Amino acid sequence: MEEQGGNWQDSKTLAKAMLRDRKQRRKLLANLLFGVLLMMILGLWVIDGWLQETLLYFAGWWLACGLLTCGVILFAIYDMLAVIREERDRSSNEENE
Repeated sequence: MEEQGGNWQDSKTLAKAMLRDRKQRRKLLANLLFGVLLMMILGLWVIDGWLQETLLYFAGWWLACGLLTCGVILFAIYDMLAVIREERDRSSNEENE
């Protein structure tokens, strides 16, 4: 059982490191945005016939695309707030010196 706890701690540490580094956040955001665009392209032109077969396929695909889009928007807002915080901290550190 300790192995699972260690993996969880490692995952949390990695996530914190990625979220605190602006360059890593921007890479992740770009990859997520690319995923959304790819899903939209696939849904509109590549698998449109398959999506027309049944309402369940159509609704499931576009629901997943919408949820991923909402995730990208939320992550972009997080990135914006993190940049504001970083710049505010940097300017207050410069004033203190």
